[in-house]
Formats: sequence, C-alpha cells, structure tokens
Amino acid sequence: MARSTAEGKAATASKAAGEAANASGTGAAKAAKARQRGVTMTDVARRAGVSRTTVSFVLSNRADAGISEETKIRIAEAVQELGYRPNAGARALASQRSDWYGIVTEIVTAPFAVDIIKGAQDQAWLDRRFLLIAPSDQADAHGPNQGLEDAAIEKLLEQRVEGLLYAATYHRGVHVPASAGEVPTVLINCFDADGKLPSIVPDERAGGRVAVQRLLQAGHTRIGVINLDPDIPAAIGRLEGAREALAAAGLELDPELVVSGHATADGGYAAACTILDRYPEGEGRPTALFCLNDRMAMGAYDAIKERGLTIPGDIAVIGFDNQELIAAYLRPKLTTVALPFEEMGALGVRTLAALTAGQPIAADQQLVDCPLLERSSV
Repeated sequence: MARSTAEGKAATASKAAGEAANASGTGAAKAAKARQRGVTMTDVARRAGVSRTTVSFVLSNRADAGISEETKIRIAEAVQELGYRPNAGARALASQRSDWYGIVTEIVTAPFAVDIIKGAQDQAWLDRRFLLIAPSDQADAHGPNQGLEDAAIEKLLEQRVEGLLYAATYHRGVHVPASAGEVPTVLINCFDADGKLPSIVPDERAGGRVAVQRLLQAGHTRIGVINLDPDIPAAIGRLEGAREALAAAGLELDPELVVSGHATADGGYAAACTILDRYPEGEGRPTALFCLNDRMAMGAYDAIKERGLTIPGDIAVIGFDNQELIAAYLRPKLTTVALPFEEMGALGVRTLAALTAGQPIAADQQLVDCPLLERSSV
C-alpha cells in the first residue's frame, strides 16, 4: 500500500511538471511568434495581465496614472520577455515630440560638413536627442540642388523632427525652402538672405584681426594679403579685421599688397607671384603674407620658395581655415586661423533646443570665435 501511494504521488508530480513545461513551452512559443510578427502594446498588456491603456501609461511615464509598483514591474518584465520596442512614430504623434532633429547639409563627405555634423551630433547626444542627416549635394558652384534640398526637408518633416539645422560648407547668404518654417530652424555657417531665420556663423572679422595682430607682434609692418573673391562674406570680414589690426597699430593696408585670386593653390600661387614680382630687388617687398585660406597659402609657399626665399625667415605666412591635410603637412607647418565648425554645430543644437522649448535665444545671428593655431610659419 505504501509503495502504491508513493507511485501515485510520483505520477502526479510528473504530470504536474509536464503540464508546467508545456505551459512554459507554450508561453515561449507565443513570445517567439509575437516577436516574429512584431510585438504590439496589446501583446505586452496580455502578457502582463493588464489593459493596453495601463501599458501605455507606464511606458510614457505618466506620473498621475496611480499604477502600483507591482504592476509596473510586471509590465517591464513583459516588455523584456517579448522584446517589445515602442513605435517611435506613434509616440511622436501622441506626444508631439520625437527626440529627433533633422540636419540638411551639402556634400556630407566634405571635411567641413563632417565637422559640423560631429559637433551637432555630440551636443544632441548630451541632450538625449538624435540627428537625421539629409544631404543636398551641390549641383554647381552657384548653390545646392534645389529639388533635392526641397525633397530632403520634406522627408525630414515627414519623420516629425522637432527642428531643423541647415548647414552650408562655406559662409554665404542662402534662400531656405519655405517648408523649413514649419518647425524651428537654425542656419549654420550661412545666413538667411531673407532675414527670417536665426543663424550661427564664424566671426570672420575677429579672425582676420587676430591673424594680423600675430604678424604685428612678430615685428612685421609691411603685410601682403592674398584675398578670396572680394564680394563674399568671408573675404569682406577677414579683410576688415586685417585693416582694423593695422589701424590700431597706426598703419594702413597698402592696396598694392592686396591681390585677389581663386580660392585654390593655383590661385594663391598666382596672387603671391603678382605681389612678389612687384619688388624684384626686394626693397618694399612685404615681409609677411596673410592668405585668406590654407589652399592659397600652399600656393604662396611655392611662389616664395621658387624665388629663393625662406619661410618664415624672409617672409612669414598665415593662413585661414585650418585644413588639417594642408596646414599640418606643409613645411614649415602653417600657422593658421581655424574655422570653428564643430563649435558651430554644437551651438546650433543648443539654439534649436532653446527654440523648441519656447525660450529666447542670444541673438538672431550668433558669432563664433575663430582661434589662431600657432605652428611654424611665423
């Protein structure tokens, strides 16, 4: 009798274990099936034994919902077991917040664009925001592909971005598509030609001033300038800064020492040749050249060395932009003024965050300092 009773208990235990295993297997199978077809909030609610509304309240951190900790734990466990991921689009529709900013920029592989994006992305991450990047590659030298730019902005708006950053690879006035006005928008390294949108640009004038101040400190008083296209904002600001620095020292910029050229090494070479060849005997020749970009400085190096002159012994050279693949590899290494692309990207995100929160911003146009980077050419 005792043996029969023991055998009965063992059989009952075995049956219970089998039923539990079957239940567990069924639950795991259901979870796997749910994951395969895409887990929904309803699946989570069913697994946790609560209503779909309760799950929604917990996942959106509704403090006024009055849901117990035990229920919250059950829902969290169900979310983890099922591998549920909230639908970002639906959440954005409900909350009117997506945690995404859009950035439209030309030629995303260009070094300047990469630096702007990095600065913006790093700042966005600190703010628990994310970037959606849409390129608008230039069709020609006159500006971006307008059709692609319009489409890029429309696509970002379809993703319900909270705001837009519109970035240019060189400082200029731009006409931004009207659709950008549907959300807060900040311009980086460019300004709105219509004067409607806030912008963040380099302080070109201060950059020109600090470059010439450095040459004056080194004892140079006869300074040549290899200029860009004289009508663009970068050239205007940098040249004004150079004149201000000279005026503060009681000097004037000699028009004979200012030559404009293409913003290339060839353009810099030709402009430097023009300046130097005006003084073949050396008397009156400038002892320093301020080149308004690093590529032009590279060409100026060749013109100087071809004439048997040394840098910085005979002629000091300062560039502008801090293009790393040029400035750091010229011999001697080029002292230059850096364009603050990462800083502008970061400030763009901070400004956009203020606008989306309804807070005031510092100014319609914010200027970012251009620091001097000392190397060996002065």
